[in-house]
Amino acid sequence: MNCIIIDDEPKAIEVLDERLKALFPNISIVGTYTDWKKGLEALHNTSVDLVFLDVSMPEKTGVDFLKLFPSLPFQVIFVTAHSEFAMDAIKFSAAGYVLKPIDDFELSFAVNKAIEKIKFGKNHQSAQPAINNKRKIGVPNIKGIDYLNIDDILYFESVNKYTKVVTKEYSIMSSYNLGEFKKIIDESVFFQAHRSYIVNLNHVMRYETSGSIIMEDNMQIPVSKSVRNDFIGLFNKISRTAGFKHKE
Repeated sequence: MNCIIIDDEPKAIEVLDERLKALFPNISIVGTYTDWKKGLEALHNTSVDLVFLDVSMPEKTGVDFLKLFPSLPFQVIFVTAHSEFAMDAIKFSAAGYVLKPIDDFELSFAVNKAIEKIKFGKNHQSAQPAINNKRKIGVPNIKGIDYLNIDDILYFESVNKYTKVVTKEYSIMSSYNLGEFKKIIDESVFFQAHRSYIVNLNHVMRYETSGSIIMEDNMQIPVSKSVRNDFIGLFNKISRTAGFKHKE
């Protein structure tokens, strides 16, 4: 597995390089870059499976750097001193979010997760026809069944016995109730924040400590007290989000 490291601090690169060689001798570090432009050039010209990326860099943040790619052909692990960018890591489906100073357990957890995702991606790609790269979901309604790309769905909202399926462009009222959709969605992407709402984590812009989520369409969705810790716990899959506490 080939990887590169992009960080504007040479010492940080040195420390990460040392820890990776000690913990994962089978990983090949094919390049290290303190300049994001050189890192970008390397990614365009080199086959890379995994990128270790700093968040705070001169001229361009790690988040802005990833936006230069229409789709990510590699896995990403953020390595940073800043915990407040964890939500961006979720949006990019990052394999990990390791805070500096680097903890061996956190680094190992993130790298092992990246390895699993890389293996799954390769197996899935070889098993699926190349013409169908987007997953779809059928939404029954009074006109028939609309087939939506799952990635386009912002959230599901329960309305009486029906469900409103909301995308960036439009919404559809489905004859399915919210419970029926919960049975068929991917729980690694969708989260039931409230008895009336299931949200797509990739479209969450902000979590308010008062207990609500702001979606990309600026919709404010309440998060039930019973699941707030679970929602915050999502960060723990990619980050330790130290010291964060929500208001009761």
